[in-house]
Amino acid sequence: MKRPLLGILAVALAAPLVQARIVNVADHGILPGKDVSYEVNALLEELQDEKGVTLFFPKGRYEFKPENAVEQYRAVTNHDNSLKRLAFPLFGFEDFTLDGDGSTFVFHGRICPITVEGSNDVVLKNFTIDWDTPFHHEFKVIKSDPKTNTFVAEVSPSKYGFEVKGQTLYLNHYNWQDFIGQNIVYDPNTGAPYWMTKRYQLKRTTAKAKKLSDTRVQLTNATKEAPPVGAHYATYGNAPTNRLAQSIHLSSTKDTYIENVTVYAGGGMALIAERADNVHLNGFVVTSRDDRILATRADATHFLGCKGLVKLENCRVEHMADDGINVHGAYIKVVEKLDGNDLLCEISHRQQVGLTFCEPGDKLMITSRETVLPIYETEVEKVRVLNEARMVITVTDLPKKYPKGPLSLENLTWYPDVELRNNIMRDNRARSALISTKGDVIIENNVFSSQMHGILIEGDNKAWYESGGVRNVVIKNNVFENIGYGSGQGYPLYASPMLLPEQRLGDDQYHWNVTFSNNEIKSFNGQLVHAKSVKNLVLSGNKIVKEETYPVGEQLPAVDLDYCDGVKIVGNEWVGFDFENHVEQKDNCSNVTVKKNKGLK
Repeated sequence: MKRPLLGILAVALAAPLVQARIVNVADHGILPGKDVSYEVNALLEELQDEKGVTLFFPKGRYEFKPENAVEQYRAVTNHDNSLKRLAFPLFGFEDFTLDGDGSTFVFHGRICPITVEGSNDVVLKNFTIDWDTPFHHEFKVIKSDPKTNTFVAEVSPSKYGFEVKGQTLYLNHYNWQDFIGQNIVYDPNTGAPYWMTKRYQLKRTTAKAKKLSDTRVQLTNATKEAPPVGAHYATYGNAPTNRLAQSIHLSSTKDTYIENVTVYAGGGMALIAERADNVHLNGFVVTSRDDRILATRADATHFLGCKGLVKLENCRVEHMADDGINVHGAYIKVVEKLDGNDLLCEISHRQQVGLTFCEPGDKLMITSRETVLPIYETEVEKVRVLNEARMVITVTDLPKKYPKGPLSLENLTWYPDVELRNNIMRDNRARSALISTKGDVIIENNVFSSQMHGILIEGDNKAWYESGGVRNVVIKNNVFENIGYGSGQGYPLYASPMLLPEQRLGDDQYHWNVTFSNNEIKSFNGQLVHAKSVKNLVLSGNKIVKEETYPVGEQLPAVDLDYCDGVKIVGNEWVGFDFENHVEQKDNCSNVTVKKNKGLK
């Protein structure tokens, strides 16, 4: 049977004019088992102006060293700005896919694996990021003497070794040395940081080191208490130079999709995204390699000043030295009002300098640095960047009566919606999730187990300057396991702006509309929620079950309320506790309903 000519023409016209092209790196001399930094840089430069390309790496182990990698000064938010060597500089790409086919990309020294900037429709999939030698050293305690506060440890990796000069321990890396620096200690029985971890924290200023062999060191008075045999330390160098090599960096991107990517190590965060519009992670894994206890130096994922939708599903992040996810904006300081509608402004935090804070057309909120509350909404007309830290922002209008007191700006245009579904975040230093965004947030069917609070809804204008009083957050059907074992004080949900002594509560609440419902809490302390300056808070249908993994610790209120309005605590159940769980509310709270709860006083 012949097909009509018009039908054939219709099919032909419907077909894409340009077929996606698959570029096999093997055809360009890029092969496993050797340093391919130069060749990959050259190939990406060649492909930069071509749309619809899939760069395909046949499965194998590919090596990347910094000596022949392209170098560029990079301002990476929440990291240390510097000249950085780049393995995959994806600048200005359109409709581009990097497919590793299950390959492992192994990096050496201070080199940044994936950098995506000014690119749209980029897909990263099917590969693992690892370092031949990570950015941290690990000590395994093999002898311990509490009487003399002395212990002996095996030091790994042994490839570069360590030195003791005088009585100071120096740890060797690819082409630099670190002091003991920041560190954390893991319990081999739980695979997580120790209960009350700080008692075992290493202190360089008091530690007396003695080299016993090429792989063993003795440390005296390095800790408040001598750690037990089997304790596993990870030490990752001194701030501010231990966040120089993030694993994946997204900047000024649109529609980025990351699937089946594993990160075993990183000299910073596994993924840092800034001014990114729509980021979707599916099957993204951050974990330690089998022969290590620590994965990345900092957060698993971090999003600053993004918009659209930030979506994480089916991800597993564990063993990182900071949070599982952090989503927020930035407060920048208004240094001075200049002529007309010009504002001289300054990036507030040293690890945010170089940030693209705003562009013409963005909506801004003038806020009080004293109360962290909004004052007046305006719009950006022009931005003149003076240097990494300072800029002059011209806005369309200002209040007739210019506000008194210290002021900041936050960008209202660049706040994303957030979806977290079917993820596991556990066994890390710090929190599982930090959420500070004015977009809609849904967090459901996840498993959280962290050293500090489970979900932190914060915002601060004095420390990290992370903006984002929330407006609609739903947290439901999640499992929280032994939250806060690092100090014994953590809450599954902690919602409160950070206020330092010189700051105060304002006339309105900072966070609005938070629902925490139908979650399962496996808890050693019975704590559920701490909330400060929250309007419309619903706690319903949660089941809190006593766990025996850790001691009770300090008994804080199960629900602790301060300056909250419109709170409903309904139908929650505490099971198996042999002590009283209670609600504590300060006199500044209003419209609080507590009913139909079991095991709650």
